[in-house]
Amino acid sequence: MAGTLPAAGPAAAADPPRLTVDLNASEGPVMLGANGSLYGLSDDGVPSDAAMEPLKITSVSQKPEGGAQHPNGDALTVSKSFFRNGGGEINVMMQDIYAKWPYEDLGIDDYLPKVDKIVKEVSADPDSDRFVYIPFNEPDQIWYKLGVEDQAQYEANRDRFFKDWKTVYQRIRAIDPDARIAGPNEAAYHTRLLKDFLAFAKRENVLPQVMTWHELGSGSLRDFQAHYDDYRRLEREAGVAPLKINIDEYANRRDLSVPGQLVQWVSMFERNKVYANMAYWDAAGNLSGQVVRSNIPNGGWWLFRWYAGLTGDTVKVTPPQPNTIDTLQGLASLDTSRRQAQVLLGGASGDSDVVVRNVPRSVFGRTVTATVAEAAWSGYEGQHAAPQVLARTKVKVGDDGSVTVPLRGLHKMSAYRIVLTPGGSGTPAAASVPWSASYEAEDAAITDGKVYTQGTVQNANGYAASGTQDVGSLNQPGSKVAFTVSVPKDGTYDLAILYGNQSGGPATQQLIVDGGDPVTIAYPSTENWTYRARKEVTVRLKAGQHQVVLSKGDAEVTLDRIDLTTRTGAPAASYEATLADVSGKPSYDYSSSAGVGTGALVLRSGDKAVFDVYAPRDGYYTVVPRTSAAVKLSLHGETVTATPGRPLRLYLVAGNNRIAMTSGHAAVRSLDVSGDGSAAGTLSYDGASAELAGGAELVDSPHASAGSYIGRLGNSASSTAGFTVNAPRSGRYLLVVHYAHNDRRDNGHAYNTDIMSRTADVTVGKAAPRKVTFKNTWSWDDYWTVGVPVDLVKGANKVTFGNTSAWAPNIDRIELGRVVG
Repeated sequence: MAGTLPAAGPAAAADPPRLTVDLNASEGPVMLGANGSLYGLSDDGVPSDAAMEPLKITSVSQKPEGGAQHPNGDALTVSKSFFRNGGGEINVMMQDIYAKWPYEDLGIDDYLPKVDKIVKEVSADPDSDRFVYIPFNEPDQIWYKLGVEDQAQYEANRDRFFKDWKTVYQRIRAIDPDARIAGPNEAAYHTRLLKDFLAFAKRENVLPQVMTWHELGSGSLRDFQAHYDDYRRLEREAGVAPLKINIDEYANRRDLSVPGQLVQWVSMFERNKVYANMAYWDAAGNLSGQVVRSNIPNGGWWLFRWYAGLTGDTVKVTPPQPNTIDTLQGLASLDTSRRQAQVLLGGASGDSDVVVRNVPRSVFGRTVTATVAEAAWSGYEGQHAAPQVLARTKVKVGDDGSVTVPLRGLHKMSAYRIVLTPGGSGTPAAASVPWSASYEAEDAAITDGKVYTQGTVQNANGYAASGTQDVGSLNQPGSKVAFTVSVPKDGTYDLAILYGNQSGGPATQQLIVDGGDPVTIAYPSTENWTYRARKEVTVRLKAGQHQVVLSKGDAEVTLDRIDLTTRTGAPAASYEATLADVSGKPSYDYSSSAGVGTGALVLRSGDKAVFDVYAPRDGYYTVVPRTSAAVKLSLHGETVTATPGRPLRLYLVAGNNRIAMTSGHAAVRSLDVSGDGSAAGTLSYDGASAELAGGAELVDSPHASAGSYIGRLGNSASSTAGFTVNAPRSGRYLLVVHYAHNDRRDNGHAYNTDIMSRTADVTVGKAAPRKVTFKNTWSWDDYWTVGVPVDLVKGANKVTFGNTSAWAPNIDRIELGRVVG
């Protein structure tokens, strides 16, 4: 009989759907092909290194250097940050050299000189072997109209395309003989075209090295497997050896940022060992909606972080309904050397049983610890803390070699991870899951507002919304949404509001609880009214029922959902060492499942573990290593020795922080991190304290922290802002810059928001200037932060901002905190 975990709630009347994992059915090594993105990078530093490196991205697609299609995302420019963070290869979308969409058709003779320029630049790059040329983009729709039904017209169009394909292919190879070329890159899968294309390309010796097409409809979740199987059949019939496949645009707006949607796409691509890049529907530089601002994870980011953590081989997963849109799907891996199995799943609500078969006793022993965690949807622009661990349970492996993990009350938009490790002795710490409840805005009492439907299968390029509905048009003086909520006990609760702010600047609403005094809630800008963000406040409530009202403030805000969660103290998370990124040859010790339940990572000289640690805001946090001996922690270029179980006070930046751990010999269970981000002990300087020169000026603003910001900074060598900061002692500090800017260049694309970044050269003391990139903040009045590690000497230090060739961002204030507080 199979071993089972106790259900989290009452047993269902009927057996819940089963997702089955067979650990004895390998699909081959984990490839991590499905984590790519079209225009996922906009500039060197956007997204940040700490947001990009953990995802182990295998491919991205970007425009050629200087391409007119978008204002940023140039392949050679972004390659610096992509490659230094372990990125794989960059697809160069060559036709994005053109300005218009669809591309202006000026004939092949106009295109060829552009091809020459692109190839000469790319082939001259030191990393030229890591670029792939994509000569044509969606030729079935653009320039060649290869999808026409009339066969005669199709053949005429086809022959023109094939002639141009051969011409461009040979032109690329003439300049770069080792070039890898991808195509034909249709907007959708076309059997007729691909059959003809393979025959032609083989005959003329112009076969691509990478086969590409797009899967851009909800129907792809149903049809991709058939497309893939059909394509491999066409290859066999044509006598073409299997080509590498890159589905270089996939998913709709309703999928991006949503863990429960994305896991459906990722599972089918990884199962078939194809590469895939998420589509570019909105703004560049956020990995297609997975990164908030430049460095902050959302729920989608955590799904891809889990995906990057799969090691060993993927194994066969049988979902309840294969190849069916919006149903429970998953992928799984087995690493016998690490003695870990992992399952990622999601896409359905309600209950499910995950049945893991053929659990090898030689690897896991007679018992396993099952650790279950959830990555929830937090919106495109909504921050998401380290995923909540829902259960840690030790269970016997059944006589038939199987383990059943019951999952109850799944959320459709969430993804879940199950980790199986050997049970050993001891008992894992019970998961502490605070009480939480969610309330949809469309189900509340609405005054002077309207319910809208978003992001359905039928409207797949609508933005995702919780429950596929939200409440907008809250633009009348009396507009409000009144939620009736109920809480189990007296106490403090975290109130999270999923919202959209279309007002073009910061906006407010009034929060009124049980008819009490109104409290002003300030909402930062979002890209548009359906591009969800997450605002968090705290409320004190007594046990029982309450009315929570959000009414119109000074501008229009759209409401999607509110979440109420018991506040049990400062946020805290334990990061399991055996699930950290590692280098060297550490060993895995599962003799005891005490603590986080996943055993211990044994580090020796030459080994390293890297933890991805989330911070809700810039500031100081308490970091405690659960280790058997002293370890060294490295963060922001500073290294400190940490004693087992003794807290350290470390400065973390808002979002993701990569903390590296080394040791001569230590067994590590976890790195425990807690705190709200204390500012105690930091240095803070408002813009008014800076010495301004060359036209830089102080500008009054009610949105700046001290009523003014530094504007007109840069655009000449003389325009600078210099702060004198007094360091209590020498050492490594984090310089946190509070800034705003809203540079844009409208390239005429209905569905892309062409925001631009600004840069500033930051000079500290006598050090060389450092160029820092500042992403667009959606409005001139929204202030974001960027953290820059700097070295200060005790006493006075000059920190100077400037930009000789372009405008720097507006600066509100700066803060500095020693890395080790």
